[in-house]
Amino acid sequence: MSNVRVRFAPSPTGALHIGGVRTALFNWLFARHHKGTFILRIEDTDQQRSTDESIRIIIDGMKWLGMDWEEGPTVQADGTVKGFRQTERMDIYREYADRLLKEGKAYYCYCSPEELDSRRKAAMAAGKPPKYDRTCFGRKEPVSGRTPVLRFHSIDEGQTIVRDTIRGAVTFENQQLDDLIIMRSDGFPTYNFAVVVDDVTMKISHVIRGDDHLNNTPRQIQIYRALGFEPPEFAHLPMILGSDKTKLSKRHGATAVTEYKDLGYLPEALMNYLARLGWSHGDQEVFSIAELIEKFTLDNIGKAPAVFNPEKLVWLNHHYIQQSDPERLSGLVLDLLKKDGVVQEGKEPDATWMNKLVKILTERSHTLVEMKTSSLPFLQDSITMDEKARAKHLTPDVKPLLEELAGKLKSLEPCSHDAIEKLFNDIVTPKGVKLGKLAQPVRVALTGGTVSPGIFDVIEVMGKDRTVDRINAAIKMIST
Repeated sequence: MSNVRVRFAPSPTGALHIGGVRTALFNWLFARHHKGTFILRIEDTDQQRSTDESIRIIIDGMKWLGMDWEEGPTVQADGTVKGFRQTERMDIYREYADRLLKEGKAYYCYCSPEELDSRRKAAMAAGKPPKYDRTCFGRKEPVSGRTPVLRFHSIDEGQTIVRDTIRGAVTFENQQLDDLIIMRSDGFPTYNFAVVVDDVTMKISHVIRGDDHLNNTPRQIQIYRALGFEPPEFAHLPMILGSDKTKLSKRHGATAVTEYKDLGYLPEALMNYLARLGWSHGDQEVFSIAELIEKFTLDNIGKAPAVFNPEKLVWLNHHYIQQSDPERLSGLVLDLLKKDGVVQEGKEPDATWMNKLVKILTERSHTLVEMKTSSLPFLQDSITMDEKARAKHLTPDVKPLLEELAGKLKSLEPCSHDAIEKLFNDIVTPKGVKLGKLAQPVRVALTGGTVSPGIFDVIEVMGKDRTVDRINAAIKMIST
């Protein structure tokens, strides 16, 4: 397939949400697979709700996920965003609107909102479609004191067929289509007109977007043809549902990309998961970015809505954490610790030690936030102890074992995993006591809870001094 040009065109009215990210990802993968061009375009004609901050959030979210673009806006030094914004293209929209007006394919409409509402209600009462009745079509004189809108003169006979790559042929009866407004009275274009002009002037070859836009497509196809252009190829993606099969929303959990970053998900895990939401390649679940680019086609996108499964995302994130370079994970965990004020800038732990800590936390951590939380006993001078764990495991009968361990740990050299394991066995074996009788109380003493990495790894990374201090503090708790 030659000269593939696709676009992701978000409205900057808030955060970048999961549905939008998946649309961006499918466009990006399609472009990369065909060695084409991926364009980021900002649809910001909603002046009341669009902000530069939202554009920066969109750009930052896409960069965090690793999606780049050949053409798109840039953030200036002062924080403003320039390029590929609809508000910078007003002259282009007016030029194309004037062309339709001169060719008799558009006309001025002076009807007031009250008049339109009245006619709409009358049409519905008569059992007719509540579409514009073309009162102003053919009007020769302007209406004094009113600023008109510009309406597109739609074809109302026959059918418009959307030949969709995913859904096949979808037929719309033209008599159901309205003479939609293409330029508002304030001079701004409406969505259906602006998107056609943008796609024409940017030479978009394929429009890959959510199926909530499918009903707009026949209207847009008529505008393409009225302007003398063949429409691009369309592919409308099925929506994403929550686990209860309703539209994905806040009640199903995080929906914005920035939230997943803050919750400790790796970008490659989220990319992998979103790629599998509605697309498949056999039974394969785990894909590198290179594999996704190689294998992605529109042919393998399903028609049914995709169901968002948080548990599967957690599983994938755990997989990627296990596969990640410890040095990279150390940096990401340190960023979270600094954000929480646990670690101060310039007072970071030794890098080699931090890498060892991350390695022992990896097996049990499903997110970076879990890893950060698990690292706290190793970094803070005091711990918060779970009272149930304390009552169950720090009992008078284990006090002698803890005292013996604390005494012998002081002189243990080297304080390595194997040496610590031998010391534990040397203490419990002669007494006929199971290893857990000592290991679990020590775990509670060192971390405050009953779940942690292997106790020998914990002691090796925590170090002799802090370990002995914590065990002695536990002995004092038992004594009081």
